[in-house]
Amino acid sequence: MRSVQPAPGRQTEEVAPHVSDRSTLRSSPGPAGPAATRADRVKAYVALTKPRIVELLLITTVPTLFLAAGGWPGLWLTVATMIGGYASAGSANTWNMILDRDIDRLMNRTKQRPLVTGVLSVRQATVFAVVLGVFSFLWFGLLVNWASAWLSLAAVGMYVIGYTLLLKRRTTQNIVWGGAAGCMPVLIGWSAVTGTVEWPALVLFGIIFFWTPPHYWPLSMRFKKDYARAEVPMLPVVASDTKVAVQILLYGAAMVACSLALVPVAGMTWVYAVISAVAGAWFIAGCLRLLARARHPERGKLAAMKVFHASITYLTIVFVAVAVDPFLPL
Repeated sequence: MRSVQPAPGRQTEEVAPHVSDRSTLRSSPGPAGPAATRADRVKAYVALTKPRIVELLLITTVPTLFLAAGGWPGLWLTVATMIGGYASAGSANTWNMILDRDIDRLMNRTKQRPLVTGVLSVRQATVFAVVLGVFSFLWFGLLVNWASAWLSLAAVGMYVIGYTLLLKRRTTQNIVWGGAAGCMPVLIGWSAVTGTVEWPALVLFGIIFFWTPPHYWPLSMRFKKDYARAEVPMLPVVASDTKVAVQILLYGAAMVACSLALVPVAGMTWVYAVISAVAGAWFIAGCLRLLARARHPERGKLAAMKVFHASITYLTIVFVAVAVDPFLPL
């Protein structure tokens, strides 16, 4: 693969020093598997599922259940959907770590992952991924419905095959189209209640789809050197900070528009409309500040991570509003 060089122009916040000798990193021994304690291995298995990412997925799934049900969907359905969703996402994330272990060891952000350190073997991780995937499919099919089961299987396939294998190392738009897998939980949540997918679920899908680039590209800007060293062509690696900031702003605007489209499509109240509009304006303001700093480096650090953290806050606020809205007597 041809080496990916960072885009010329402004440097983002500094990360760990550049390591040019890839072979040195590949041969660096991690902790031997047998030396790890049982507690270490349990923590490693949990780490394979990327619990922080799964937590974000569940934040979008539960409100979708409430909206689809027009209120409380029932404790069992809520818990069953969350368990199945965690297992499905955990399987996809484990496969991602298996397939990306070569570049994970090159990146400071990911070099402590279990397959890099040696706490778990590839065989152990593979068995774990298969078990989680089969469990989630059967769990959804037997205890929720088969529509949700097939959607969960599709989500795993989109993330593992579509994103990890086909897109991540080949295109700057990897996170845009590959990120569609992260939108699947809302379709799964909606189908868990209704047995099908309807227009409100597709609008929720659109919110997360357009949210993914403004969420992930600021992180990629922060760790630009990592991605360049691993030869992963994230947009911030091959494009200027200004161009990336413009793209973040455009996707952010589309995201906010999509969130407002939910009002007529799903019959949301004015409470949701106001909350989503205010949250959207606040997030767009942050994107504009990022663009201004990208255009004028003399104003100080790019502070891309502020947009990254703001994106999480934005999504949480909007989906909390989605969850509350069906219960309002308006």
